[in-house]
Amino acid sequence: MPPEETNFSKTERAEDQTVRTGAGAESAQECPTRLYRRRWLIVLLFSSYSLCNAYQWIQYGIISNIFMQFYGVSAFAVDWISMIYMLTYIPLVFPVTWLLDRKGLRVVALVATGVNCAGAWIKVASAKPHLFWVSALGQVACAVAQVFILGMPSHIAAVWFGPKEVSTACSIGVFGNQLGIAIGFLVPPILVPNIDDMDKLAYHISIMFYITAGVATLIFILVVIVFQDKPALPPSQAQVAMQNMPSQDYSYLASIRRLLCNKPFVLLIITYGRPDTFLGEELNAGRIGLTLVISGMVGSLICGIWLDKTKTYKQTTLSIYLMSFIGMMIYSFTVNLGHLWVVFITAAALGFFMTGYLPLGFEFAVELTYPESEGTSSGLLNCSAQVFGIIFTICQGKIIDSYSTLAGNIFLCVFLFLGTIITAFIKTELRRQKANLQSEAESEAKKSRHQEDGISSLKQSKM
Repeated sequence: MPPEETNFSKTERAEDQTVRTGAGAESAQECPTRLYRRRWLIVLLFSSYSLCNAYQWIQYGIISNIFMQFYGVSAFAVDWISMIYMLTYIPLVFPVTWLLDRKGLRVVALVATGVNCAGAWIKVASAKPHLFWVSALGQVACAVAQVFILGMPSHIAAVWFGPKEVSTACSIGVFGNQLGIAIGFLVPPILVPNIDDMDKLAYHISIMFYITAGVATLIFILVVIVFQDKPALPPSQAQVAMQNMPSQDYSYLASIRRLLCNKPFVLLIITYGRPDTFLGEELNAGRIGLTLVISGMVGSLICGIWLDKTKTYKQTTLSIYLMSFIGMMIYSFTVNLGHLWVVFITAAALGFFMTGYLPLGFEFAVELTYPESEGTSSGLLNCSAQVFGIIFTICQGKIIDSYSTLAGNIFLCVFLFLGTIITAFIKTELRRQKANLQSEAESEAKKSRHQEDGISSLKQSKM
C-alpha cells in the first residue's frame, strides 16, 4: 500500500474495503454482525476509569491553597502538578496509539488502569509535608495513564457498537471524564478542610488519597476480570471490512501520513484545538466551573444521541462551534456586570456547547478518516487540543496581566470565530457511514436475488 494517496484514492480504498467484505465471500452469510449486551458494560467500565483519572487531575487544583500550605510550595508548583497532564500527552500519544493498533483495547485498558492505580497508591505515601516530590511522582503516573484513556471513546464505540448507537456510546465515554472533573470540584474541599493543624491536615489528605486508591484498585480488578478486546462478531459492516484488512497491508507510519494528508481531517485537527474559558469570577470560580462541567456532560450526551438520529456530522459540528463562539461572547461581556445569576446561566450554556463538541469531534474524525484507526485519529485530535491549550493558556495569561480579563476572553472569542469559519470549509465525506450503507445495500440486493431464484425454481418445479 503506497504511503501517500490522493483524497480520491483514499475514498476508493475505503470503498474497496467494504466491497471486499461482501464480494465473492457472501458477507451476509459468512461475516454476520451482532450487538452484545456486554457492550454497555464495557463502555461504562471505561467511563469509570476515565472518571477516576480525571478526578485525580483536578483534585490538586481545586484546593491548591491547602496543598501550598501543607507542602510549603508555590502556586506555580501546584499548577504544574495539573499541567503535567498536558505535557505527558503530547510525546506519548503516538506510542500509545501504536500499541492500541498492535495489541488492542484490552492491553491498553489494563495499562491505563494499572498505571492509574499505581499513581493513586504513590500519592498515599506522599501525605507528609516534606514529600511533595512523591505526590508529584504519583501525579506523573496518573498523567501517563491519561494518555491511554483520553482518545479511546471513539475506538470503543466503533469496535463494540452498531451504526445507530456509535455516537451515543462515544458521548458516554466522554461523559465519564467530565463526571470525574465534576466530582473533583466537589469532593476534595469536603474531604480536606482548610485548617492550620498540620497533623490533622495530613490525616485528611491521607483519607482522600486512600479513598481514591481504593476506587482505582477496584476498577483495575474489574477491568482484569471483565474487559474484552472486542466482541466475537463485529457490530457493523464497517468493522467487518476493517477486521478483514490483511495485516501485511497495514503500516502505522503510513496511516499517520495518510491522516496528515487528509485535508478535511487536518482542518478538523486545527479547529479541535479550541481555547478554554477563563472564569474571571474568582470568588465563585469553583461553582461556575462546576456549572460548566455539568452542563457540558448533558451537552455531550445530547449531541451523541442527536448524531445517531440524524448523522448530520458537519452541520451539527458547525452549529455547536458557532454557539460556542456566541456563548463565549455573551459570557465575556456579562461576567463582570455583578449579576451572578446571569453569569451562571451563560456559563451553563457555554459549557453545554463547548463540551458537547468533544464527542462530535471524535465521531466526525472517524467518519472523515475511515478505515484508519479510530484511536489514531482521536489521539491526533487530543494532541492538537493539548498543544493549543498550552499556547492559549500562556497567551491569555499575558493578555490578562497586561490588559484585563475582558481582553483575555475576547482573545479567545477571536479564535473561536476563526474556528467556526474553518469548520465551514471542512469537506464532508462520511466514509464509515457510506461503507455501512453500501454493505446493507449489497446484502439487500443479494437477498432479493435469492428470493427471485427461489420463486423461479418453484415455478420450474411446478411446470
